[in-house]
Amino acid sequence: APSRGLGDVYKRQDTTEVFMQEQTITALRTALTAQQLPFAQGEPLAPHTTFKIGGPAAFWCTPRDAEQLRRTLQLCRENGVRVYLLGNGSNTLFDDAGFDGAVIDMRGLSGMENSSLDTDAVRITAGAGQTLGRLCSKAQTLGLTGLEFACGIPGTVGGAVYMNAGAYGNELKDVLESVTFLDSDLQLRTLPAADLAMGYRTSIFEQNPDWCILSATVVLHRGDGAAVLARMQELLGKRREKQPLEWPSAGSTFKRPAGAFAAALIDQCGLRGYRHGGAAVSDKHCGFVVNLGGATCADVLALCDEVRAIVKEKTGYDLEKEIRVVR
Repeated sequence: APSRGLGDVYKRQDTTEVFMQEQTITALRTALTAQQLPFAQGEPLAPHTTFKIGGPAAFWCTPRDAEQLRRTLQLCRENGVRVYLLGNGSNTLFDDAGFDGAVIDMRGLSGMENSSLDTDAVRITAGAGQTLGRLCSKAQTLGLTGLEFACGIPGTVGGAVYMNAGAYGNELKDVLESVTFLDSDLQLRTLPAADLAMGYRTSIFEQNPDWCILSATVVLHRGDGAAVLARMQELLGKRREKQPLEWPSAGSTFKRPAGAFAAALIDQCGLRGYRHGGAAVSDKHCGFVVNLGGATCADVLALCDEVRAIVKEKTGYDLEKEIRVVR
C-alpha cells in the first residue's frame, strides 16, 4: 500500500522521485488496455477541482461501474502505482507538479434507487460518484425531508461520507443508514452507520484510506415537498449571500476549532482579504481561501501557513485545514 503523509497531506512514497519509472507506466498502461479499462495519461487536474489548481495526473482512470473500479484498483496495486479517489474535487488541492500515480474519477458510479421502508420512511441508495445536489433534488421530488441541509454542498456522496459532510447544524450521519465499500483486500463489504466512526468532518474511511466507498444508503421521512423545496431554496440563498461562490475555492478551508469559529478568528486577526500570490482570504467570508486567478498550490499552502501562524499568535487557537492536500 502507498505510504500516506500525516494529517491531510497525501505524499509521494519518495519525494525525490517526482516521476514514475517508465517501466511502471508502460506496465500499467498495457494492463489497463488489455482489460479495456478506460483511462488517459497526463490529464490536467485543475479542471477537475473547484479550486482550479493542480498539475497533471500520470494516469486518469474513469471506471463506469463498481467492477471496472475494482479491476482498475487491482491493476494499480499489482503494478505498485498509488491511487487517489476523486469525486467532485470540491475539497481537494492538488500539487502544482500533479500526481505521480492514478487518479480515479468516481463520477461513473452515479446510480440512485429508492424503496419504501414503511408509511413514513423511504430509503435511497446513491452511488459514491453521485452529487449531493442530485441526491437532494431526488429527495425533494419524492417529498422527503432530512437532506435539506446538504442541498448546497458541492461534493459527491462518497466524499460526503468520507468526511461526514454537514451544514447548518446537521451532518450526513444524521440520515445515513449504511455504506457499501471495497475493503483493503478489494472485497465487497457493507457496514451500518453506527460502525463508521463518524465524527466532525471524519469517518472510519479517513482512518482506512485503502477502503473505497461504492454507495451510501440514507433513510428520509415523508414530508411536504413544497416545504422541503422552500427550505432548500432558503439555505441556497444563505450560501449565495454569505459565501464567495463567484471565486474558485475548496469551500471552508479550516475546521471549526472547539469553542470558536475559524472565520471569526481569522477576521478578528485582521486577515480579511489577506493575499499570497493568487490566493486570498475571501473578503466575503474569512473561512474561505479563494483563487483570484493563477493561484498555485504553493500560494494556497503558504497563505494557510501564514494565517495559522497569525491566528495562533494572536488568539492561541490552532487552526487545522479541512481541505485535502494531495501531493
